[in-house]
Amino acid sequence: MPLSTDEVLELMQSVAAEVITPRFRSLAASEIDEKRPGDLVTVADHEAEELITKALLEAYPDAVVLGEEAFATAPELMEQFRAADHGFTVDPVDGTKNFVNGSKDHAVMIAEVIDGETVRGWIWQPEHEMAWVAEQGGGVRRNGEVVRREPAGDQPQGATSIWSRRGRQPVGLPKLIGTWVCCGVDYPKLIEGEADYVLYGHTNPWDHLPGTLMVREAGGAASHRDGTPYTARSGAPGLVVAADPVTVERAREACADLWPR
Repeated sequence: MPLSTDEVLELMQSVAAEVITPRFRSLAASEIDEKRPGDLVTVADHEAEELITKALLEAYPDAVVLGEEAFATAPELMEQFRAADHGFTVDPVDGTKNFVNGSKDHAVMIAEVIDGETVRGWIWQPEHEMAWVAEQGGGVRRNGEVVRREPAGDQPQGATSIWSRRGRQPVGLPKLIGTWVCCGVDYPKLIEGEADYVLYGHTNPWDHLPGTLMVREAGGAASHRDGTPYTARSGAPGLVVAADPVTVERAREACADLWPR
C-alpha cells in the first residue's frame, strides 16, 4: 500500500531511533569500516538502509530502490534506477564521517522519482530533531512549516566540498567557505541563508535528489557546471545549487576554474 509523505518520514524517524541514534558516540571500532580509503561506513548505515529498503519495497514492489550501501556492492543498480519508471534513493546515514566523529551534523535522506523527476524528498536530522520534507509543486516544509528562500544579494556567499583546486577562489565573489560535510545539512543551511550557493564535485543521486528538490521548491535552482539541468537521470560530475537561478549562473561563471581536471 502506498506510503503518504508523513508515513515515509515516520519510517525514517523510527529507523533512526532504532539503529542510528543508539550508536551515536557509542560506535565500537569493529562497527566502522571503509568502502575505500577515507570513505567510512558503519553498522548503522547498513542496518538503517536494509530496514528502509525493505519497507519501501513492501509498499512499492515494482520500484527500484537505490541505496548508497547497496550500490557499493551492486553498481548495476545505478543504471536500473535511472531507467526505472519509479524509484527511490536512500542515504541511510548521510555525513557518516561526522557521525563517526561525534558530530550532530548527519541525516537520513530519501527521494522518490517518477519518470526521471524527483517528486518527493525527505531529510531527517535525528540529533537536531529537524525534519525537512518537499513535494513537487507543494513547497518545502521544515518541521511542518513552509519555508521560502529569498534571492541572494549582490555578493553571494558560496560553500564548497571541492578542495582539489585549493587556493583558487571565485572571480569577483567572496571567498568560499567549507560545507557542513553532509548534504542533509548543507541543503537546509542553503535554504536558511547560511550560504547562497554550494559547489559539489560528485553528483550521486542519494546525496542530491532530496536537497535539490527542496531548494527548487523554496525558490532556488540547480544545474551541472556546464549549465545543463541536474535531474534524477544525470550522470555528469559538477553541481551548482543556489538560492535563485541568477546566482546559479553567476556562480558557474565565477567558479569555472575551480572544478577538478
